[in-house]
Amino acid sequence: MKQRLSTAGSAIGALGVLICLVAGLTKLAGSYYLLSFEAMTLFMVGVGLIATGCLIKLEALSR
Repeated sequence: MKQRLSTAGSAIGALGVLICLVAGLTKLAGSYYLLSFEAMTLFMVGVGLIATGCLIKLEALSR
């Protein structure tokens, strides 16, 4: 179970970093929207996923 939590936390965190990267590059390219979502909204989703991944990894460490 500990290994699964650790793997899930890493995957969720990596997805969050990827979403933040895409949102940042979209904003730097001068576009405000990506797939009908505002770039800043996608950035906030990415940050939320990174925080969720960190909390899951912390739970895995405490077990």
